[in-house]
Amino acid sequence: MTLIDGKGTAAAIRGELKERTVAFEAKSGRKAGLGVVIIGDDSASQVYVRNKTKACEEVGIRSVTKSLPADISQEEAERAVEALCSDPSMDGILVQLPLPRHLDERKLLAKIPVEKDVDGFSEYNLGLLAMNRRGTVACTPLGIMELLRRYRIDVGGKDAVVVGRSNIVGRPMALLFLNDDATVTVCHSHTKDLCSVCRKADILVAAVGKAKFIKADMVKEGAVVIDVGMDRDENGKLCGDVDFDTVKEKASFITPVPGGVGPMTVAMLLSNVVEAAEKTLK
Repeated sequence: MTLIDGKGTAAAIRGELKERTVAFEAKSGRKAGLGVVIIGDDSASQVYVRNKTKACEEVGIRSVTKSLPADISQEEAERAVEALCSDPSMDGILVQLPLPRHLDERKLLAKIPVEKDVDGFSEYNLGLLAMNRRGTVACTPLGIMELLRRYRIDVGGKDAVVVGRSNIVGRPMALLFLNDDATVTVCHSHTKDLCSVCRKADILVAAVGKAKFIKADMVKEGAVVIDVGMDRDENGKLCGDVDFDTVKEKASFITPVPGGVGPMTVAMLLSNVVEAAEKTLK
């Protein structure tokens, strides 16, 4: 079994991005910029935003965060996003999810111009991905593909199973696999005989948000197992969607939690920002 080191890989990517931000600043006379909107006081979101800000500083990206109250109206939230989007020094804009329940996520995200959609959540960018055309891809599935590439794991001709169908991970993950010539199955809460479907996977991606949901009897011997989950077990310890201790005995490659997919998500966000900035030079 080979442990896929997302933390170390993400650090290497940040080093590569730092060289690109230095070159961009030399050509443009300014730093690449990321604008973040966070609404409410969700503790997990606050941690994520702090991590993103720290990572931006490390690679030379200017980061601006707008913190808005949880009871803000839809109209006020949209105006705040539009104001940040209108700043020409902001190459990328993201709205931290989840939002307070009274806000319309789809309408708010639609306020972000496609060229500044560094989260890859816009309908346009998802449409480009579905048509196998170049666009901005959601950071978590993009990070998974980068891990597979750097570990020389070819997906072409493989059976890839994605457990979860969210617009943030599951759907774009399936499309990326399909675009790279894998045979793809997407599983969800209505999938019949989930265990037998998962056991067919050469590459298994777990993105369901349930602690230790994927057990060893659901994994084929020698499978590549990618754990997107960020959960807490019965003892309150951080864990993923995969029962790591038992599954690692069957997997050829496996990502840990923490230190697997999570750091790659942030690294790919930074990469999307730098790429968006570089496009302004053209």
